[in-house]
Amino acid sequence: MRAAYLVEPGRFDLREVAVPAVGRDEVLVRIARTGICGTDIHIFHGRYSAEFLPLVPGHEFTGHVAAIGRDVQGLEEGQPVVVDTNIGCGRCYWCRRNEILNCPDMRQMGIHCDGGFADYIAVPARLVIPASPDVPTEVLALTEPLACVVRAARKARVTFGQSAVVMGAGPIGNLHVQLLRTIGAAPIIASDVNANRRDMAFACGADAVAAPEDLADVVRDMTDGRGADIVIESVGLPQLYAEAQRLMRTGGHLAAFGITGPDETLSLDILTTILRENSVKGSVAGMGEDMHDALTLLTHGRIDTGPFTGAEYPLDRIQEAFETFADRPQDLKTQIVMSGP
Repeated sequence: MRAAYLVEPGRFDLREVAVPAVGRDEVLVRIARTGICGTDIHIFHGRYSAEFLPLVPGHEFTGHVAAIGRDVQGLEEGQPVVVDTNIGCGRCYWCRRNEILNCPDMRQMGIHCDGGFADYIAVPARLVIPASPDVPTEVLALTEPLACVVRAARKARVTFGQSAVVMGAGPIGNLHVQLLRTIGAAPIIASDVNANRRDMAFACGADAVAAPEDLADVVRDMTDGRGADIVIESVGLPQLYAEAQRLMRTGGHLAAFGITGPDETLSLDILTTILRENSVKGSVAGMGEDMHDALTLLTHGRIDTGPFTGAEYPLDRIQEAFETFADRPQDLKTQIVMSGP
């Protein structure tokens, strides 16, 4: 099979390697599509997970069951599936609470071990989720990023009638907008430096969009001067996190979602946070029930996936796909399509 190894920051090597052996409690998945996400770009540039190179990245994948371990039940060869890429021990305090990222033995496919930019992958059967054959593979490949957004909304306890600001209208930001609208948040205000992405956020369901320099005025106008109930930072810049605190109302909630550099910090006015009863909650990846809920939303058409499925590359052009990713702000998502055996 073919596998795209990132051998050093900025350079892929497409290799012919053996198809993985399947353990007794594992499933071999023939990968159909794998999405490129912001984390993959960080890995590509050596800003994240560099100690695990050479590595096959990719954690937003879908495919079909190719082989089943002898102890696996409930799955059939040829069945379309998505995969929860977060591998925990399954026994510890955090795994029992569906907080797998906090498991001391946690690994993520495509980040800490080989992932989905390959023809096949062997995965624990407990992480394989059957999907409907009626849902296109380009839509199923959005399950993992949508699961991240589902988890963020769950952590923030979003409910109907709440005002919400989404800072950053890239692929994840636009999924935040759509999920907020599905839940019933209102009004929803999205902001981005790129005009095309602001337009897409509006098309995806935002009630208003604003350039960063105009955002504070728009939020005041649309919340009767209170500030937003919920502010989601979906970019990962310390200055935006500082601004997010100024945009939320007294008693408001900051959903910390955008990943910053390891040495960047958030300045928090502790006394104001206490007196205003504000809250901050971090969230980064969907897992467990989040994956199932995301798949259900996609299966029943609750998300407009059109803006996310327009750009695709074959696996043998993965280097080009990564190098040109930043030059295509009009594409909310790029997917790598497998065409091998």
